[in-house]
Amino acid sequence: METSQIFIILTPIFFVILLGYLAGYFKKFDATTSKGLNTLVTKFALPAHLFVGITTTSKHTLIEKWPFLLALFLGIIGFYILFLLVTKYIFKFSLTGASMFSLNATQPTFAFMGIPVLGSLFGAEVVAIPIAITGIVVNAILDPLATIIGTVGQRKNKESEGDNLLKVTIHSILHGLSEPLACVPLLGVILVLCGFQAPDLLSNSLDQIGSITSGAALFAVGVTIGIRKIRFSPVAFSIAILKVVVQPVVMLGIAIAIGLSSSDIIKLVLLVAFPGSAVAAMISVKFDSLAGETASSFVISAILSLVTLPLLISWLM
Repeated sequence: METSQIFIILTPIFFVILLGYLAGYFKKFDATTSKGLNTLVTKFALPAHLFVGITTTSKHTLIEKWPFLLALFLGIIGFYILFLLVTKYIFKFSLTGASMFSLNATQPTFAFMGIPVLGSLFGAEVVAIPIAITGIVVNAILDPLATIIGTVGQRKNKESEGDNLLKVTIHSILHGLSEPLACVPLLGVILVLCGFQAPDLLSNSLDQIGSITSGAALFAVGVTIGIRKIRFSPVAFSIAILKVVVQPVVMLGIAIAIGLSSSDIIKLVLLVAFPGSAVAAMISVKFDSLAGETASSFVISAILSLVTLPLLISWLM
């Protein structure tokens, strides 16, 4: 793909992010109103959009996507486990710190940038299923896993350890599955496998809210960046580099090894090449572990993606 074409595709996307950044920087949005904007996208607009995309897809097409799911699992969960071990045993992080570092170096902001970026390249209807699969892997597996390991690392009292860990595990998995970005796509997949196809009336109704996803999501990314302060620390830079440079390269190798089509390879690489997730940074705040570094890495990775995304698109397409 020519540079001019990439510029035409990405300029409107980063323009909306810039608008959101200015709104956050000049205090038109604060942490509370930003959270409301994020809730609109992640709990209503995007789940509705993904549900329509999945339930208007044939059962055969959905079944064919299992290698895509395997590649995502290896490229996201495998990447998380690898760097959990590296940071814990080589760099001597605490278990909680290692979990938060690895989570933020792994989880992409797919919910906000997936539809506008991939949709511009392949069409919004085509990318609904890949983004839905990413949502299931991240929300139903990655976040609960990182939460469980973070909680184990923080636990001081070793008595009744098995009972505590069991409760944490069950709670984390149920919480992950209760997130609309996990349960709505999962419900859509189950319905399609059972032979359901969304009627036009249902699709058109859900599209009324789902159609705002792209603009609202990009604006929300900008606002989140605008209201945060950046700490240019080695840890923050390391997380950002792992997120937007190393993980896409690893995913490329995994996708090629599995033998996926060139179209699926591009989608997989770009899905994990998006900046780090604000949700992952918020989990770090919850554990009070690397909170400043992970919030900064989110901003740094977003800035770096201005360079890395165009380079990846020009290289892959």
